[in-house]
Amino acid sequence: MRDCAIFCSLFLLLQLTGATFKICTFNIKSFGEAKASNKKVMGTLAKILTRCEISVIQEVRDSKGEAIPALIKELNKFDGVQRYMHLESKRLGKNSYKEQIVFIYRSDMVKIVNWYHYTDDQPDHPEDFVREPFIVHFHSPKTAIKDFVLMSHHTSPKGAAKEINKLLQVILDMKRRWKIENIMLLGDLNASCGYVTLDEWKNIQLRSHNKFHWLIGDKDDTTVNQNTHCAYDRIVVHGEEFLRAIVPGSAMPFNFKKKFGLSEEEVRNYLQDI
Repeated sequence: MRDCAIFCSLFLLLQLTGATFKICTFNIKSFGEAKASNKKVMGTLAKILTRCEISVIQEVRDSKGEAIPALIKELNKFDGVQRYMHLESKRLGKNSYKEQIVFIYRSDMVKIVNWYHYTDDQPDHPEDFVREPFIVHFHSPKTAIKDFVLMSHHTSPKGAAKEINKLLQVILDMKRRWKIENIMLLGDLNASCGYVTLDEWKNIQLRSHNKFHWLIGDKDDTTVNQNTHCAYDRIVVHGEEFLRAIVPGSAMPFNFKKKFGLSEEEVRNYLQDI
């Protein structure tokens, strides 16, 4: 795992009559009991996540299962209405290190149709990923696209290029399985700096395939650490109809450090390992 980077969230907007519908992804580094018990951390997270109708949270590390319910309680208290709900993955990882992916969503805006862990019934591919992708089918009656799939994956840094390449097959499998074109991959792919080289990019079919659109560029910075400038976190869209429904230019990093006037020390103290 990276020790130096603190992640800003990524977001994009879907077309919505009279308003905007925001989808976000955020790697909350080692989110567990310590962060959930810190009022300043939870207050900052609530400010970030209540901006979004759907948020994908990565690197949840909480064996007791108490941190996410505490966060949902904070979101609903912050917003004043009991509208936020969540769906969490199983604990992901091939060794003693385990983490979860969690989808937090506004139940008054979207409903969950289906969800799936890719390798649950893939006996021929048990070693494709250190942590399996987690995939959710949403129905949203108020957006231009009523049905879409969000797939979140946190690659292993040492195998980032290999895992990103294998995600192409996952997306194509889900397209056939659920008979849906509108699929979005989002999350911390470790897709930058030393983890994916220029030579490796040339062989990544998910990058070269003309049906996939990478909305976060290689020169974007998805960290808020002043010592790094890396596009680790990405949003990749499949489906022309889905792409047209996204507000042009809306996919970008959200630098909460700058937005909320946090110092470098505050970010390190409250949003890294504590």
